[in-house]
Amino acid sequence: MTKIIFFPFLQIPSGHHHVADSIKIQLEQMPDTFLCEKIDILSYGYGKFEGYISSLYLQWIHKLPKLYSTIYRASAFDDVMQTKRFYLYELLFINFFKKLLKEEHPDVVICTHSLPSYMLARLKKSNLWSGPIINIYTDYFINNLWGIEEVDYHFVPSKKIKDQLVMQGVKAQRIFITGIPVHPLFKLKNPKVKEEPILSALLSGGNMGAGSIVQLLDRLDPDGMIRYKVLCGKNEELFHSIQEMENPLIQPLSYISSKQMMNRLYDESDLIITKPGGVTISECLTKKLPIFVYDVLPGQEEQNLIFLKNKGLVHHLDAWRTQENIEQEILTVMCHKKQEITGAIDRYLTEIELEDPVSFIIETYKRIV
Repeated sequence: MTKIIFFPFLQIPSGHHHVADSIKIQLEQMPDTFLCEKIDILSYGYGKFEGYISSLYLQWIHKLPKLYSTIYRASAFDDVMQTKRFYLYELLFINFFKKLLKEEHPDVVICTHSLPSYMLARLKKSNLWSGPIINIYTDYFINNLWGIEEVDYHFVPSKKIKDQLVMQGVKAQRIFITGIPVHPLFKLKNPKVKEEPILSALLSGGNMGAGSIVQLLDRLDPDGMIRYKVLCGKNEELFHSIQEMENPLIQPLSYISSKQMMNRLYDESDLIITKPGGVTISECLTKKLPIFVYDVLPGQEEQNLIFLKNKGLVHHLDAWRTQENIEQEILTVMCHKKQEITGAIDRYLTEIELEDPVSFIIETYKRIV
């Protein structure tokens, strides 16, 4: 039996966890072949202290976004082609990785976050570990914390990133354009039944806070041309705020755990209004759903948005906070630019070289059994 450890980072529900969970579940469905475990090294090493760090991290992003953005670019994105050492991270985590690998003896490690990838690459470079490493990138860019040279396989979101890695000396046969992997369920298409002539919009991004979504809804002022379904996640404050609006054109949806239900919501929608988080965007690209971006968190999402806009894959509602009629802009785009956006999505999807990374992992590593 092949033992695989997945390494996201922090316990915050994020793309790192969604991608790890999706691939883990699929591998576990193979009987007597893979034993999978997901470990957050911060929780493993520092226990309950992880919760405080996660809380501080979220407060930093929301209360000091410009400072976070500046520090993120300087430390993790500027000079991405240059190899850097992150001595503080090594001091904080390297011994925990040594201990964990000695305890768990994984055959393969899969990193969906850059910090574990960096640490494992350092151990491999120092001949302190020799097992295979797979990087699965969950954003549309690569920051310079990721381990590169010592990594065996790279599952990358786009041809641009593959070309970048080749320039950094990685052999092309070790890099596969997968997009940001999504669960196979999202590749299934339910037949769409139109119950009414108005458009249906899915609005997401409220799980981490209610502020910007409530402001957006206040400025939408729906006039009957679009019906909005708002994904509130576990944010009860947002759910109740929307209920109190008593607007028949705006429907709050509580936490949805079923991927089948989420897939059906995508198929029932004509467009999505969201933030540029890697996994949500990837799911929408897979569904060929027109994407409107209304808000951007500093750091990763800023870099994602740059890529997505350059590719023509999204429409940025960048002026919504001062706009008189946001809904009219959405309707104009759907009327005059929808084909342009879906054409860009089709071109992006043709870049995909490996549509099923799970099958690749199975075929590559089943010989370890």
